[in-house]
Amino acid sequence: MSTEQILAIGVAAGLVALVGLLVGVFLGLSGKFLSVPTDEKQAAVRACLPGNNCGGCGYSGCDALAKAIADGNAPPSSCPVGGEEVAEQIAAVLGVRADAAVRRVAFVKCSGSCDKTEFIYEYFGDGDCRRVALAPGRGSKACAYGCTGLGTCARACEFEAIRLVNGRAEVIPERCRACGRCVSVCPNHLIELIPADAACAVRCFSQEKGKTVRKMCAAGCIGCGLCAKVCPVGAVTVRNNIAHIDQSLCTGCGACAAKCPAHVIIKPGDGGTQGSEAS
Repeated sequence: MSTEQILAIGVAAGLVALVGLLVGVFLGLSGKFLSVPTDEKQAAVRACLPGNNCGGCGYSGCDALAKAIADGNAPPSSCPVGGEEVAEQIAAVLGVRADAAVRRVAFVKCSGSCDKTEFIYEYFGDGDCRRVALAPGRGSKACAYGCTGLGTCARACEFEAIRLVNGRAEVIPERCRACGRCVSVCPNHLIELIPADAACAVRCFSQEKGKTVRKMCAAGCIGCGLCAKVCPVGAVTVRNNIAHIDQSLCTGCGACAAKCPAHVIIKPGDGGTQGSEAS
């Protein structure tokens, strides 16, 4: 090998080494100046969260909730899935006292089981409630506001807290973690989150007038307003032909349930209403 060749190889090797050195320096400086600082408090809070990313807290996921809690924009008890245990862990991380978390459960506002409601046709097809809601009459049941009974909410629940009983969705309170997934997938907006110890709730969402309701379902609210008249604290109102209970005002006296002629105001969890723990 000639001297010129050796010199050329040396120069090439030197250039490669120089380029490698410059790239290394550049990457090192970039990592230093462009790095995102880690919030240790946020990371510690995130480690306490269950990681379901369900959105039941009102945030896009556990990362977003952890940031909100660490920044002081959300209380330690914001995670409905984690409940009191997770709230206490987060409070310990932040060095604060845990708030008293109000446990909530999902509640299905429909009494229209197969033996209560009328049917206008027999449906065969897609078993997704959201697609059936696009069919004539929003499904085969006479009440267009009621539960289609196809179980989209049950399939969305990762805690197996919803089951279908006689053509209607029922919640198993002991299993419910109030993640809100069932609420988001119900096309008829029949599911809401209420306090687990709620004394009364209206198990109907029909907004038809009473005469029409009687023709469609044997267990529907007729909008008579008697419940609102007997409520001593004004917790019950009737809007769009359907009774509503403000759980923040309800004292649990039971006067509305006793007066309801359609028997659609019930105590969640009693008997065949919400359902009990499946064996």
